[in-house]
Amino acid sequence: MTARDKIFIGASDRDETLTLKLANRHGLIAGATGTGKTVSLQILAEGFSRAGVPVFCADIKGDLSGLATAGVAKDFLEKRAREVGLGKTYTYESSPAVFWDLLGEQGHPIRTTVSEIGPLLLARLLELNDTQEGVLNVLFELADDEGMLLLDLKDLRAMLAHVAERSSELSTIYGNVSKASVGAIQRRLLVLERQGGENFFGEPALDIRDLIRTAPDGRGVVNILAADKLMTAPRLYGVFLLWLLSELFEELPEVGDPDKPRLVFFFDEAHLLFSDAPKALIEKVEQVVRLIRSKGVGVYFVTQNPLDVPETVLSQLGNRIQHALRAFTPRDQKAVRAAAETFRPNPDLDTERVITELGVGEALVSTLEGKGIPSVVQRTLIRPPSSRLGPVTQAERRSLIQSSPVFGVYDRTKDRTSAYEILLGRAEETQRQEQRRQEKDDSFARKHGEPRRSRTGFQLPDFGRDDRPRRESRSQRSNRRSRRDSVFEAGLKSAARSLGTTLGKALVRGLLGSLKRGN
Repeated sequence: MTARDKIFIGASDRDETLTLKLANRHGLIAGATGTGKTVSLQILAEGFSRAGVPVFCADIKGDLSGLATAGVAKDFLEKRAREVGLGKTYTYESSPAVFWDLLGEQGHPIRTTVSEIGPLLLARLLELNDTQEGVLNVLFELADDEGMLLLDLKDLRAMLAHVAERSSELSTIYGNVSKASVGAIQRRLLVLERQGGENFFGEPALDIRDLIRTAPDGRGVVNILAADKLMTAPRLYGVFLLWLLSELFEELPEVGDPDKPRLVFFFDEAHLLFSDAPKALIEKVEQVVRLIRSKGVGVYFVTQNPLDVPETVLSQLGNRIQHALRAFTPRDQKAVRAAAETFRPNPDLDTERVITELGVGEALVSTLEGKGIPSVVQRTLIRPPSSRLGPVTQAERRSLIQSSPVFGVYDRTKDRTSAYEILLGRAEETQRQEQRRQEKDDSFARKHGEPRRSRTGFQLPDFGRDDRPRRESRSQRSNRRSRRDSVFEAGLKSAARSLGTTLGKALVRGLLGSLKRGN
C-alpha cells in the first residue's frame, strides 16, 4: 500500500490515513458545533478529489465553497502543517468544483420529476399520515397504470383532482380513497410550494452521471450543493439527499470492491434525514446504505451527535472521525459513552474522557485497515486544508458556474406532455363532445319542427310550463350513449389502457420508491 492509495487525515504518534480501497465502507464525522467537522470534511473531499474520486457534499454554512479556490498562506496553517509532518510538501491548491442549488440561485438547478421521486419519499416530504400516504399510493398506481407521467407539481395537483372526482370508482379497485385525504394532500402541497419545493420538481431532471465527473487532469470533481437557504425547509433537504442516494443505488452498476470509490457522498446535518422518520423508511435507508458500497459509493454522515444516526445505520460506518463532544446534559453524557464504545479500544487512551477534552482541530480517529478491521482509536491532530478556509465571493461563484461543464444544461426548464396536459385534453374533449351533442339535438329539433328546449327543460319561447323529460325507450338510451362515446373518445380510452398496460409492465420502483429510469 503506497501513499497514493491513502488519504492523509492527520498525525497522532503515527500518520492517520484513510485507505481508498476501504473508503466505500462508509464513515462518520461527528462533534459539537465549532470543533472542526467542516475542516475534516474539507480535507477528505480534497483527498478524494486528488485520488480521482468525485465527491458530493452539501454546503450548509457556505464555507465548503472554498474548496473551489486555493488557500491563502496563514501562520496557523503553516504551523499545523509542520506539527503533522507535512513541512515543505504542504501547498495551497483548489479542487475542481461544480456548484448546485435546488433553488437555482447559487448553482445549477437540480430537479427530479414527481414520478421519479415516488410515493414513499413524497409522503415523507409532505408529512402525510398513513391514510393520506395510502391515497398518494393510489394516485401513483393509477398514474402508472394509465401511462400518465407526473413531472411537476401541476401534474400532481391535476392528478389529485382527478382522483377526487373518481374516488368512488377507485375505491372499489385500489381501496378506500377519501376526498378529505385528497384535500389534506392539496393543502400540504401549498406549504411545499411556499418553501420553494416547486423548483425541485420538473425537467430536465438531473442525470446522475453529471455528478460522477473527473477533471482533464484526472482529479475528481467536487459537487457542492448550496444548502444555506435550503435549510429553512429541512424536510425538503433531507428528502432530497435520500432521493439522491436512492438514484445512485438504482442507477449505478455493481462493481464489487474497487481500488477506490466511484463517488463519495457526504450527508451534512445527518439528523435531518432521520428525525421523526417512520421505521419503514429507516429500514430502507439502512438497506440502501448496506448495499450501495458494492456500487462503489461511499457514504459519510456528518452530524453533531452520533445518536442522531440510527444504530442500524451507525453499525455500517467503518471510518470515523470524532471531534469533541460536550457532556452538559444526561443525553450528552449518553452520547459521549456511545461514541467511546463504538471505537476499537486503545489501552493507552481513556476514550470517554478524551472526547470531552479535545481542542479545535483535534479528533479521535479510527479507520479500516488490513482486511477491514478498525484501527485502534488515536487522538489526532487534523491536517490543514489546501483550499480556502471560508466561502468564495459572489463574483468567483458566478465565474465558476459559467465555466462549469454543465453550464446551460439544466438552466432552462422543459414542460412536455404529462398528466396535466392529458387530463386537460380529456376535459376539453368531453366539453366539445357535449357541445356537439347539444348542437346536434337542436338541429334535429329544428329540422322536424319540434319546439327547441332549453337546458333547463323549459319550452321556448313559452316559459309558462316545465316540460318534464319523456321516458326513453331502451333503444333510444343506447343510441344516446353511443353518440356520447364517440370514435375519438373510444380510441383515446383504448390507447390509454394499452399504454398503461405497457408502462405498467415497464415501470419499476426501487427500495426507496423512486422510479428506475432504465426500465
